[in-house]
Amino acid sequence: MFKVLVIAYYYPPMGLSGVQRVLKLTKYLPRYGWEPTVITTGKTGYYAHDVSLLKEAESANIRIIRTEAFDPNSILSSFGTVAMPRELIRKLLSRISKVFFIPDNKISWAKKAYKISADLVEKEKFDLIFVTVPPYSAFTAAQKLKAKYDIPLIVDYRDLWHKNHFRFNITPYHIYKHHKLEDKCLRAADKVLVINRRFKEEILQQYKFLSFKDIEILPHGYDPEDFESVDALPKNNNKLRLLYSGIFYEYISPKNFLKAFKLLTLERPDIAASYELHFAGILRRENQLLIKKLGITDYVREHGYLEHKQAIKHIKSADALWMVIGKNRDSDLISTGKLFEYFGSGKPILGIVPPGTASSALKEYGTSYICDPDDVTGIKNEFIRLSEDFMGNRFPKANIEFIKKHDRNILTQQLVKLFQFHLKAEL
Repeated sequence: MFKVLVIAYYYPPMGLSGVQRVLKLTKYLPRYGWEPTVITTGKTGYYAHDVSLLKEAESANIRIIRTEAFDPNSILSSFGTVAMPRELIRKLLSRISKVFFIPDNKISWAKKAYKISADLVEKEKFDLIFVTVPPYSAFTAAQKLKAKYDIPLIVDYRDLWHKNHFRFNITPYHIYKHHKLEDKCLRAADKVLVINRRFKEEILQQYKFLSFKDIEILPHGYDPEDFESVDALPKNNNKLRLLYSGIFYEYISPKNFLKAFKLLTLERPDIAASYELHFAGILRRENQLLIKKLGITDYVREHGYLEHKQAIKHIKSADALWMVIGKNRDSDLISTGKLFEYFGSGKPILGIVPPGTASSALKEYGTSYICDPDDVTGIKNEFIRLSEDFMGNRFPKANIEFIKKHDRNILTQQLVKLFQFHLKAEL
């Protein structure tokens, strides 16, 4: 077995979408001759924890080494799973953090991760370092390891750094410092992975020393074993079960979706009566209040945060799924992990998204209903079309070949080919 040192702050038992990609890659790596050692967090205070995902990692015999520091999640570890605050407060705290910490508030953890990693490398032979970001401070730790030990380094961008859609640079110095740090780290990397073509274009535009072949696209995906291991929940009526799985924050908001459904109840109560709106995840207090204010509580079924396989069970049980990406300065860049897990279900998807990477993927997927996130009337009309296709049993067919190429197992095979290439180059 070849050995890869994986630096990943977000890893089970932490929940939510940030852990899925690296968990699934590390799960499948041993099947192709690579033994991962994951350096990650210890106990954390976080919005969601999922013990079932930790069991999945343990069942795959993944070696996990944990460390805590003075990052906010470690400091709040005694609280365990913490409630997500109102969006105004969460956003304010995030902005304050970005003023005082460059590249992010995980700097102290990254320093501890570097020390533990360096101690391991002194004792054992690792063939490659793999770091997934954010947090971007993890990339700085990996860069230092590469500089000291000259082990091939591959960085995986789940989100952009310098052009991150959540960035908040209050002064020109912040912009300069982020750019300088990323430049230094990218010069150390042997290969850069990104989740879509637009990410690749942005990085190439910002860092001219990189060539087209230096960056590979490894998209998000789904794990077919997740879908095979659970059964759909029984239905006790013939209503269209429309599901959202996940959380809402920043510009990812259900506000216009809910307003559009309210409009539907006024203009076409017969169509509205054919729906059940299911939410599997953290709906948040402000959205619950909006549902009540709009008077559509009777249509809503809230399931709360679920372990991942339970969420998959609800995805399998739905007649259709929906997602939203609100408009902002870089929304055309975003293709969320949630969307690709939806693809694994083969279900129709209502995509409330602006033109860009997500809408392109939805079009290629095939069984999609796409509308502008600011167009409440347009969303209402898609409700009508979705319902009519459901009642008439004429949902468009999903593109099976498109679905297959996002299988996590196949994506891991692609990653292993990159690993092997850089291993041979080193030899």
